[in-house]
Amino acid sequence: MEHQISSKLLSLEQLYNIIEQPIKLSLSTDAVERIEKCRAYLDNRFGGKDAAATYGINTGFGSLCNTHIGSGELQQLQHNLLMSHACGTGEEVSQEIVRMMLFLKIQSLSYGHSGVSRAVVERLIAFFNNEVYPVVYEQGSLGASGDLAPLAHLAIPLIGKGEVYYQGKRMEASDLNHLMGWEPLKLQSKEGLALINGTQFMLAFSVCNLIKSHQLWYWAHLTGAMSIDAFDCNLSPFDKRIHLIRPHTGQLRSADLILSLLEDSEIAIGEKTNVQDPYSFRCIPQVHGATWNTLEFVKKTVMTEVNAVTDNPNIFPESDAIISGGNFHGQPLALALDYLGIAMAEIASISERRTFQLMSGTRGLPAFLVNNPGLNSGMMILQYTAASIVSQNKQYATPASVDSIVSSNGQEDHVSMGANAATKTNRIVKNVETVLAIEFLAAAQGIEEREPKKSSTFIEQLKTGLRESVPSLDTDRVLHDDIVKAKQLMTQVKLDADVIF
Repeated sequence: MEHQISSKLLSLEQLYNIIEQPIKLSLSTDAVERIEKCRAYLDNRFGGKDAAATYGINTGFGSLCNTHIGSGELQQLQHNLLMSHACGTGEEVSQEIVRMMLFLKIQSLSYGHSGVSRAVVERLIAFFNNEVYPVVYEQGSLGASGDLAPLAHLAIPLIGKGEVYYQGKRMEASDLNHLMGWEPLKLQSKEGLALINGTQFMLAFSVCNLIKSHQLWYWAHLTGAMSIDAFDCNLSPFDKRIHLIRPHTGQLRSADLILSLLEDSEIAIGEKTNVQDPYSFRCIPQVHGATWNTLEFVKKTVMTEVNAVTDNPNIFPESDAIISGGNFHGQPLALALDYLGIAMAEIASISERRTFQLMSGTRGLPAFLVNNPGLNSGMMILQYTAASIVSQNKQYATPASVDSIVSSNGQEDHVSMGANAATKTNRIVKNVETVLAIEFLAAAQGIEEREPKKSSTFIEQLKTGLRESVPSLDTDRVLHDDIVKAKQLMTQVKLDADVIF
C-alpha cells in the first residue's frame, strides 16, 4: 500500500491505517515543488559571503543566537548541532513511536516552510520504507524549542552517526550505510535545525496514545457490558430518554453502545431484585462519556498539530521572508496529553470498581468468583493488582504542563514539559489496558455463574474467544498468565476505524 505525502489534511483514520498496515511513502509532485522552491530560496539568499545574520541559518542556537557563523562553516554548524543535541537518556522509545516520528517529520518538512533539501526528506522516507528505526530515548526534551534531544537521535543517522534498528538488529548508522549503499548526507544551512526543531516526539506519542485510547474506550464498554450482566444489573440507566435530557455527546454514545452490546441478553431482561446498582455500573455513560468528550478535544488538537509546521525559523519564499517565531513550543500538546492521561485514568478507575463489586460475594456470585472460597483465594488478588495500577495512574495523572524550568542561559525561559506529559500518558494508557484485561477475566467468570441464562450473542462470543486461551477458574492457579493472555486477545481483535472513532 502506498501513501503519497502531500498538502492534503490528514485524518486520524489515515494515521490509524498507517499504524495498522504496511505502507510505502512517496512524495507527491506538489510536495517536491514546495520543498525545492524553499531550498532554492535559501540557497539564493545565503549563497554570498556577506549574507545578513539570520537565526538558525548562519548564527548559533539558543542563547548563542547572536554569534554569526561564516558561510564556510555552515555545514559543520548543522552537523555539530545534531551531534551536540543527541544527548537523550532513559528507556528506548518503541519502534512504533519512532516510525510515527519519522512519518510526522516527513509530513511537516514537506510543506515547504523548513528549508531542507529534497535529499533529506527522501532519506527519511527511505528509513521509513525500509523499516530503519533510529534509536531514540525517552528523556531529554523540555517540550519547547522542539523535542531537541529525541529528534537529534532520530536525525543523526542521516549523517552516519548514532544507532538504528534494521531487520531486528541494532547497528551503527555507519554500518547501515555500508549495508544499504548509502552515503552520509552533508547537511546544508538550516537543515539540522529543521530536523531537531519541532514537536514530532510528543506528537508521535500523542497520535499513538490517542488511537490506543479510542480502542480502549471501546473495550471498556465490552468489559463493562459483560460486568453489567455478571452483576445482574438493570438496564434502565442506559435508557436514551435519560441521556437526551443531559445530552453530552459522549454520554449518549456510551449509553447507546452498552444497549447495543446487550441487545439480546437473557440476563439483562430477567427480573431484578436489586432496585439500583452501584455507580460503577449505573454511571458508565456519564463517566465513559466524559472521557469520550475529552478524546474529541484531544483529537482536534493533535490533528491540528499533525497538519502543521513546527520548526523555527519558518521560510516564506513567496513573500521573501524568513520569520523567527515559536511554533516549536509544545504547550497545546502538553495540555492535551495531560487531559488525555486524566481521562483515561478514570476509565481504569471505574473498571477496577466494577471488578471489586464482582468479587464481593453478593448477588448470587461466590466470594472472589471461585468455588470453595477459603481453600481457594480465587480472583482476590486480581483486584489487588488492578487497585495498585489505578493508584499508580493517579500519580502519573499529575499534570506535567503546569511545570516549567529555565534553560539555554535564560533564552528559553518557559517550556511546556510536553515530552514528559507524553511519556507518562503512555504509561497510563498501557495501565488502562491491563486493568480492563483484569475486568475481562472477572466479568467472564461472573457471566458463567449466571448459566443457564446467557448474555448477548456478542458478549457470549467474546467470552468464548477468551476461553480458547484462558479456561474458567475452578481452583487456584497462577493468574499472571491469564492477564497476559487476556491482553493478547484484546490486542489481536482488530477494530475497524468506524467502530472506534
